Amino acid sequence: MQWRSVVLGLLLLRLGLQALLALLPALAPGLCLRLRFPFPFPPPPAALGPPPAAGPPPAAAPGSSHWGSLLRRGGGGGGGAGVDEYERRYSGAFPPQLRARLRDAARGMFVFGYDSYMRHAFPRDELDPLHCRGRGPDRRDPSNLNINDVLGNYSLTLIDALDTLAVMGNSSEFQKAVKLVIDTVSFDKDSTVQVFEATIRVLGSLLSAHIIITDAKQPFGDMTIKDYDNELLHMAHDLAVRLLPAFENTKTGIPYPRVNLKKGVPPDSHNETCTAGAGSLLVEFGILSRLLGDSTFEWVARRAVKALWSLRSNNTGLPGNVVNIQTGHWVGKQSGLGAGSDSFYEYLLKSYILFGEKEDLEMFNDAYRNIQNHLRRGREACNEGEGDPPLYVNVNMFTGQLMNTWIDSLQAFFPGLQVLIGDVEDAICLHAFYYAIWKRYGALPERYNWQLQAPDVPFYPLRPELVESTYLLYQATKNPFYLHVGMDILQSLEKYTKAKCGYATLHHVVEKTKEDRMESFFLSETCKYLYLLFDEENPLHKSGNKYMFTTEGHIVSVDERFRNSLWQDILPVEEDGAEKMKPNELKAVNFSSNCNRVPDERRYLLPLKSNYMRQIDRMVGLI
Repeated sequence: MQWRSVVLGLLLLRLGLQALLALLPALAPGLCLRLRFPFPFPPPPAALGPPPAAGPPPAAAPGSSHWGSLLRRGGGGGGGAGVDEYERRYSGAFPPQLRARLRDAARGMFVFGYDSYMRHAFPRDELDPLHCRGRGPDRRDPSNLNINDVLGNYSLTLIDALDTLAVMGNSSEFQKAVKLVIDTVSFDKDSTVQVFEATIRVLGSLLSAHIIITDAKQPFGDMTIKDYDNELLHMAHDLAVRLLPAFENTKTGIPYPRVNLKKGVPPDSHNETCTAGAGSLLVEFGILSRLLGDSTFEWVARRAVKALWSLRSNNTGLPGNVVNIQTGHWVGKQSGLGAGSDSFYEYLLKSYILFGEKEDLEMFNDAYRNIQNHLRRGREACNEGEGDPPLYVNVNMFTGQLMNTWIDSLQAFFPGLQVLIGDVEDAICLHAFYYAIWKRYGALPERYNWQLQAPDVPFYPLRPELVESTYLLYQATKNPFYLHVGMDILQSLEKYTKAKCGYATLHHVVEKTKEDRMESFFLSETCKYLYLLFDEENPLHKSGNKYMFTTEGHIVSVDERFRNSLWQDILPVEEDGAEKMKPNELKAVNFSSNCNRVPDERRYLLPLKSNYMRQIDRMVGLI
């Protein structure tokens, strides 16, 4: 019987030790809650591995959906029990050495893409990274709008990347690139381009680079150009004049979608345009007008915005996504936050930030209320309560009824816009949803069906919107969670999109097949936001200047000269005598000053409670 007592004693001792080990995380969290990196020490950029994952996620059962309650207003079940694996992975300080290596990796990504373009593609518009060659407009097939809307035979990628060179402090290459643009680029081309794309990618970049060159403070280093005589501003003026015919002979004031840079509006031009394309020209056109002292450009852009605003539904207050520019009738009745609508809302707010015109803010506030009332589904609060997490869906502009069960990757910009107005809590939830999709696929599919938990359109063209929102949320919260998100995105891009001569579009996010195209926004936005996320000491954050990003990621300084217009007879002051917003009054909306909207005690905790994170991961089929 004595041996039985010994065995029983040993068994009880083992059980006691196991219980003690199980309690250790709660009793002494500092002993166990260490940062878990996907690699023991940061490797050089070329060796970055995949984000941590436990194999492919399980497929959803046929006909099942965790988003069922989103088909109606309100929410469904709760978020489930809290778990701590999210806290172990994401909480706590982010080592400065790792951050520096990731900053250098982001710079290396840009350099590889930029150098590959200059070596294999310049002076053509884009780089084909698989075959190491350049790409221009598709002259053989004018109907190939996917290419011809963007590529105008004007060295697009070089122009689009100018201010990224400055932000990264590469003054010698910036000066060289500016001189190349001045010496080699002409807009006197028989190219039919989309007004919107030419405005945000080319006009916006020329203006941004001009502002950087002429900034007396030179916060990014010496970016001045010897004997510079405002050539970039003159080029911007030349391009804008060539775009002006799009605003002529339109009964509503809404511009034609395309224009030939030599001949004006093509005779076979369509009378239909999207809301974002026609209503997202005001920032660039307004800057140009105020730099030149010529009201023409701002006036036509502002007239288009007001025309679209006047056509919104009387019932919901929402616009559709496609409109006839002659009749004002809505051809596309979908109202959402993605393609066709996204930057319309973005520029209502950013126009106010930049120009201080009260009517822009009034339109944005009205639009934001209508978005909350008709597009938002899920529980009322992001970080508390029962029900599905908040999600913004596509609805009929007249009835507010759900039109489909997909969202697109462009909508991932919206959390960043919410940061600008201080709605950080809601931004946290929506960002977490898109990040969960990224974790599942290592990219964002162009369209994702939240009911089927699967891509509807499976390609990923290196879009920046999730990175942009990640960067802005980090600036607002200083929560290291967003540095982990950026690390995951950087690793995915290195693993799945890196090609022989640059970075390639993913043809299919599940199969990871590639397309032979590197769009210019990869260098102007995706790489820039990743770099800034990890570069805490960048002059953009430290110089004391206030900057705003255009919808193409170009930086423009927010200062007094853009609030002074010389044409009050054309753009009159509000009758109530309200003053424009002054530079020192930007703190309510400028992203750099919203940090206090998330309590300090949450600075190193998860921005979203772990049970809600798990709920979102489950709803996209990640677990």
